[in-house]
Amino acid sequence: MRTVRFSDPAGQPRSGTWTDDGIVTPATTYDPAEVTLLPPVQPTKIVCQAGGYADHRLESGREEERPDRPELFLKTPNCVVAPGGAIELPADRSPIEYEAEIGVVIDEQCRCVDESAAMSYVAGFTCVNDISNRPDQREERNWVRGKAFDASCPIGPVVATPDDVPADATLELRLNGTTEQQSSRDNLLFSIPELIAEISSLITLEPGDVVATGTPFGPGELTAGDTVAVEVEGVGVLENTVTRAEHAR
Repeated sequence: MRTVRFSDPAGQPRSGTWTDDGIVTPATTYDPAEVTLLPPVQPTKIVCQAGGYADHRLESGREEERPDRPELFLKTPNCVVAPGGAIELPADRSPIEYEAEIGVVIDEQCRCVDESAAMSYVAGFTCVNDISNRPDQREERNWVRGKAFDASCPIGPVVATPDDVPADATLELRLNGTTEQQSSRDNLLFSIPELIAEISSLITLEPGDVVATGTPFGPGELTAGDTVAVEVEGVGVLENTVTRAEHAR
């Protein structure tokens, strides 16, 4: 099952199930072309893994081997962009880069969870694009400016239940129709249960929070006018346009 949030033609926010016949709600079925998609969840935070794939660790100048524990950073609610929404690049920063990721959506409050029970706290999976401000990221230890700037985390289009997403689900990013990143879930250095157990040992995860599992080889620069699409097998395609702010803040 794939759940979705949207605004109906009258502008009312609603939730439904994405099917081949349309978006099904208890009252009616909507044509996806006649609604506006919203982010499928409203996270209090997005907890992100840095260097989740060996090939990206290598291209970033880090050791290719798996570290002792996942390396983590945070994105905040101001980062979230809806499917079809615009990624606004800061006026005075370059390069700003895409990073395709598999997102794990938390279903219920999750604290000090054992790895063996971690998947019982998962509502499903979604697509994430971890937009990264490289100039500030290189200068900061905590990556606040580099990772948590406005409109830097498109999420969507749906949340697919775990049964719908294969254990080796493919992950792909296309920039203006050309494939730039490609990998699969089974190439993650840390499994999803390992990530949830490690994060929840110190950080309480709330319903709707997202764990972004890391990006594979191939992040690259975005420019105004681009269209960028992240696809996760079993979830669907998260597509966004790219604009640039006219003035520095």
